[in-house]
Amino acid sequence: MASQAAPSCCLVFCLLIAAAVLRPGLGWDTVNSAYGDTIIMPCRLSVPQNLMFGKWKYEKPDGSPVFIAFRSSTKKSVQYDDVPEYKDRLSLSENYTLSISNARISDEKRFVCMLVTEDNVFEAPTIVKVFKQPSKPEIVSKAPFLETEQLKKLGDCISKDSYPDGNITWYRSGKVLQPLEGAVVIIFQKQMDPVTQLYTMTSSLEYKTTKADLHVPFTCSVTYYGPSGQKTVHSEQAVFDIYYPTEQVTIQVLPPKNAIKEGDNITLKCLGNGNPPPQEFLFYLPGQPEGIRGSNTYTLTDVRRNATGDYKCSLIDKRSMIASTAITVHYLDLSLNPSGEVTKQIGDALPVSCTISASRNATVVWMKDNVRLRSSPSFSSLHYQDAGNYVCETALQEVEGLKKRESLTLIVEGKPQIKMTKKTDPSGLSKTIICHVEGFPKPAIQWTITGSGSVINQTEESPYINGRYYSKIIISPEENVTLTCTAENQLERTVNSLNVSAISIPEHDEADEISDENREKVNDQAKLIVGIVVGLLLAALVAGVVYWLYMKKSKTASKHVNKELGNQEENKKLEENNHKTEA
Repeated sequence: MASQAAPSCCLVFCLLIAAAVLRPGLGWDTVNSAYGDTIIMPCRLSVPQNLMFGKWKYEKPDGSPVFIAFRSSTKKSVQYDDVPEYKDRLSLSENYTLSISNARISDEKRFVCMLVTEDNVFEAPTIVKVFKQPSKPEIVSKAPFLETEQLKKLGDCISKDSYPDGNITWYRSGKVLQPLEGAVVIIFQKQMDPVTQLYTMTSSLEYKTTKADLHVPFTCSVTYYGPSGQKTVHSEQAVFDIYYPTEQVTIQVLPPKNAIKEGDNITLKCLGNGNPPPQEFLFYLPGQPEGIRGSNTYTLTDVRRNATGDYKCSLIDKRSMIASTAITVHYLDLSLNPSGEVTKQIGDALPVSCTISASRNATVVWMKDNVRLRSSPSFSSLHYQDAGNYVCETALQEVEGLKKRESLTLIVEGKPQIKMTKKTDPSGLSKTIICHVEGFPKPAIQWTITGSGSVINQTEESPYINGRYYSKIIISPEENVTLTCTAENQLERTVNSLNVSAISIPEHDEADEISDENREKVNDQAKLIVGIVVGLLLAALVAGVVYWLYMKKSKTASKHVNKELGNQEENKKLEENNHKTEA
């Protein structure tokens, strides 16, 4: 038996050697695996009934085989060859599927599954491909700024740990950047780590920028191949500060130049549209040919109306690049004549003028005792009711806070004037005597009675309004009496007397003094009556004109009819005469 086994083993070994060296390869399958995953390679052979064992091998670059795993069909035992790079990484299943854990780039080989019978060897090759996704691309070594019309390095786009190597693309605002001589220069490099066999890709971009690139995002991407095909990963956006020279200068005025008034502070601000903006300028004030060098602001304090004019500013190194603005310092002057406290006598004339001088048309408002007047006050003959506090106020509506006001306190004085009236009560039992007093300052009233009779009431007084008031007493005289009313103020003492008959003697009553309020009502009624009368007169006039035109037209028509009748009579007479002549 031993002698028979030996030739059998020798035969199998010879068949393996021959299969490894001489047998041509069959069609192969490809297994794709991600870096670090487990590679699973099924044996694409049908297991024969007389199978002795199965083996796996891989082929070196020179084609020589390296056996890595063995499994007996009878003993169900598995043996792994001593291959250092696959130690503790292999697993061979009962259906002869080979698994390799923790896939590496070095696992990219041609593996062969071998099933051996007593008289034959069957092989199925498998090609292993390992892929490693690169890191997300990143723009590094970014330029702090770019200058217009200058070719300058923008930055490097780098992506690491890729297998196989990938390709890097640059984008401007989402559109692919293509190399362009003198404007876009792209330099691509790749480097492989000798240990991991992974690639690092770097792409440098040199770019000639313009003002249109302001706030425009730049990105890059890496395109690579994975187990499922081609993929692309994009970087984060990068926005660059674009430096460009100043092409225009502007000047601003703070506060807004249409609202500057005397006493304000003016700040001139000069701006250039370059980046970075210029920090120094020359400021030109009205009437000063030489500029004042300073920062981008210049302040004038407590300006007056003579500060009105053209203000300019320019760059230090380009004085021809200049900006200007016109500034108006608004002003408002008010002169009230007379003003303050003025004391006049009743009946005097008092001209009042409020003179305005302003940088533009101003509104003028007159107030008396906080009530707005319809027109300016003018006094040809002063009355007590003209006294009061007058205010002339003016303002420029377009300029906030520019207002002026002056006041006049008018005092109208007058000596006491007295008028006495009497009235008999309808019952005939008493008489009311009234002393009407006019004057300012307010006169004090005293009563004196000469004769006999009882005084019923002597304390009633009216309110003092517009320099007038009255005092009245009610008496029942038993005989004729004389009542004396005395009114006195700081200017004069005035006395007036009134004879009153006994209560038993009838006498004519005198009308009461009309109060200011009643006087105004009477005036209003008189105005109404006058208006009605004028209206009636106008209506009568219109009616008369219409009647006259009608009569004139009627007379003309009558004359025309009479003329026609006369002509007819004349014709009849002529005919009669003709008949007589013929006869």
